Formats: sequence, structure tokens, C-alpha cells
Amino acid sequence: MSDLTQHTAEQLLALYRSGEASPVEVTQNVLMRIQRLNPVLNAFCLVDEEAALKSAGVSEQRWQAHRHSGAAVGALEGVPASIKDLILTQGWPTLRGSRTVNPQQNWDVDAPVTARLRQAGAVLLGKTTTPEFGCKGETNSLLTGISRNPWNTAHTPGGSSGGASAAVTAGLGPLAMGTDGAGSVRIPAAFCGNVGLKPSFGRVPAYPLSPFGSVAHLGPHAMSVNDVALMMNVIAQPDARDWTSLPFDGVDYTFNLQQGVKGLRIAYSPALGYAKHVHPEIAAASAQAAQHLQDLGAVVEQVDPGIEDPLDITTGLWFAGAYQVWRTLSAEQQALTDPDFAAQAAIGETLDANALHQLNQRRGVLGSHLRQFMQRFDLILTPSTAVPAFKALPAGHSPMNSEAMLGWTPFSYPFNLSQQPAISLPCGLTTEGLPMGVQLVGPMFGDALVLRAAKALETCYPLMRPDLDQLKA
Repeated sequence: MSDLTQHTAEQLLALYRSGEASPVEVTQNVLMRIQRLNPVLNAFCLVDEEAALKSAGVSEQRWQAHRHSGAAVGALEGVPASIKDLILTQGWPTLRGSRTVNPQQNWDVDAPVTARLRQAGAVLLGKTTTPEFGCKGETNSLLTGISRNPWNTAHTPGGSSGGASAAVTAGLGPLAMGTDGAGSVRIPAAFCGNVGLKPSFGRVPAYPLSPFGSVAHLGPHAMSVNDVALMMNVIAQPDARDWTSLPFDGVDYTFNLQQGVKGLRIAYSPALGYAKHVHPEIAAASAQAAQHLQDLGAVVEQVDPGIEDPLDITTGLWFAGAYQVWRTLSAEQQALTDPDFAAQAAIGETLDANALHQLNQRRGVLGSHLRQFMQRFDLILTPSTAVPAFKALPAGHSPMNSEAMLGWTPFSYPFNLSQQPAISLPCGLTTEGLPMGVQLVGPMFGDALVLRAAKALETCYPLMRPDLDQLKA
């Protein structure tokens, strides 16, 4: 490929190592592509060309020293990356998709993942769009407007990491950092046709902790499983600011990626036992993925895990978190909020302590049941979402309730409740040309296993990129 914006991080690192391309050259190409495509896609809400080019220049010097004397380089040295606008980034405002956040304040702290990416030599391009406080599975807000899907700009890229996912698919940097509280990495990965991982809870530290509690994970977007593994090697390190972060496990997530799935026990669950309306092409693609895994040597059994739809648990806990944010806002700030977020907060206000305790008890039963189910199986295979990307519409386009928020993505939120690692990877296009995703779920702390199986399944599908040459503002 002659277009440097279409390379994966792994490919760029190989080009840097050989001297066939430079971080400055790549960054310049990516920034030019952002200038051309972002006015249409609205994937970035902030781009800092000066900082990116300065960082790329430093990386270029390090690569030159490496080639001449073997000096050390970072694991992601010179690779362009973006940060979702829910994640603190020193020197840039983190507005969280909200008009209630004052940009004129000191932004002098990096979140753990931002700090790790800098230390690894990644070239940070800017901040990607999110709905207000990451509150929904589509990306629109009163602050930044509507973000759009690179495969069809009339459709949403999903959310809440929609800007991150759209950027990766469109060649606006091969790596992006997202968050996932009910599917917010995996939904846009499925809608945009890239790879998105929700790691085990605590494996990637957060600071500050999400107001939505222990359903919230941080995870990477990329165009390949290898790139996701490279990112995990960088970001999966504990941070004392996150008291829930796990101790360092010493795992190299790129190691054993080629080991395959032979002998792995995989539960193929096309509806998780309760999803009533799965798009027929997605259902067929998921069945084909199950067959691919079986052909690769896995022991695949069609079986449901035996859980009921936990939609009301997820949205109850989420709406309660929304109210906790809402109550910190002044009346003037509340008047500026997205109607979807305001509606969630209003529902959350009705939940008392007993209701929340009952939701958490039910969550515990669900988590225990799934842990026991994973004693019988190494992995669960499901569709990523029940539908392909729907139309991109403005904030507040429909009444907000549990079904509107997440009813169309019944496969994502159970595994936020259980905190298990889960990955979405592309498995083809619908007849209308929209990406479809398939999900692999692992046992708690089985992130490396999930990546290994995803790598095997990835080999069954060609890398898909949308044709954006004619896209104009």
C-alpha cells in the first residue's frame, strides 16, 4: 500500500525500523487526511497539528538513533493515535461531549492510558467525539453535533466511542483509545468495521473513575488484532490512582497470537437466549464465524449461557450514575445538557437505595452464573450487535428509555456487568454495504486468550476499508 494512512501500527513500525517511512511523513499524511475528511465525519473534536508534528519529530530522531546505534525506541514510537474526549489529556480540554464543562481551566493531568501512550512514543493527534458523558450508543451531542460512519455518512458510527472508531476506519490514525460502559467500544467497532476490545475490568486503569461505576472499561480500537495487542502491552499496567486496577500480570499480549483455536471449547450463542430481533444477515454471519472456528479446530457447541436479559440492571445502574452527575450541575448547566442525558438522569432520580441494592444483588447473581458457565467453555461467540449501523440523527431525536438506549445491542451490556473481556471484530458487509461484527467473550482475566482466538478468526476475513476518495464536506 502506497497510502501511509492505510497502514496498521504494526506495518508502520516495520517501515520505521527499515527507514522506508518516517513518523513525520506519516503524521503529515494523517493530518492532511483529517483536514479533508473530518469536516464530513466529525470524528475529532480537537486536532493539535503542532503538538503532533513536534511529537513525530522527536520519534523520528529516536528511530534514526535506533538504526545507527541500537538506541531504545518506544513500543509505539511514532504511531499516530487519538484519545476519546472522556479521557484526560494534558494540555487539551476534556469536555466529555458536554457544554457544561468549562474549557478554560488547567488541563495538566494525563489519565493513565494517555500517559502510557506518550511514554510508548505514540503521536497523539487530538480528541475524538463522544456523546455527552458517553451516555448512549450513538455519537451526537449538542456540543459537537453528529458524527458519521465512514462506510455511509447517513449512518451513525455507533457510540459512545463513535469518533474513535470512525477515525480508525477512515485512516485518521491507526490507533484510538475508547471507553466501554455498556458496549461503547464494541458497538462502534461493529458499526465501523474495525477491532475493538473491552478488557477485563481493572486490567486497564482509569483516572478519574467513571461516575457510572464498575461497568466502565477502557479499551483500544484498531484495524487489526495485532494492533490491539500492541496497545494492550502499553496500557495494561496498574496505576495507583485507580484503586480497582489489577496488579501487573507480565503478559505480552502479542505472544502466542498465532497459536490458534485448536481444541478450545467455544459456546456459540446466536441470541444469548433472549435476543428477539437479530438482523438476518448478522445472524448468518455469526453462524458462519462459528463454522470458521470449527474449521480451525475449535470445539464449537451451540448453547446459551442460561441468563435472562439484564437490560434493566444495566440501564438502572447507568441511569443512577447519570443522576449522580446531574446533581453536581448548576441549574444553568442542567439547562445546557443533551435531552437524552437529562432524561436518563430523571429516571435515575427515581431509584432509591433499596432499588440500587437489588440491582447490584441481581448483577452478582448474573456474574456468578457466567463465571460458572465459563468453567465449561473457554469462550463465548455471539453477534456484536443485533443490527447494523442505523441512521445518524441529532441528540434527542427519540424518547429516552431502556429499550431506546440499549435494546438493539443485547449482546454487549451483559459482559460489562460481568466484567469479562470481550472483543468485536468485523465479519463482512450487509447487502447495503454496512459492516457487521462478531463478538468473542472470554473468562475473567482471559484477555490474552480472547486476542488469540480473535487473531485466528480474523484470518478468515479480508481487511475491509471504505472508499473515501470522493468524500467531501
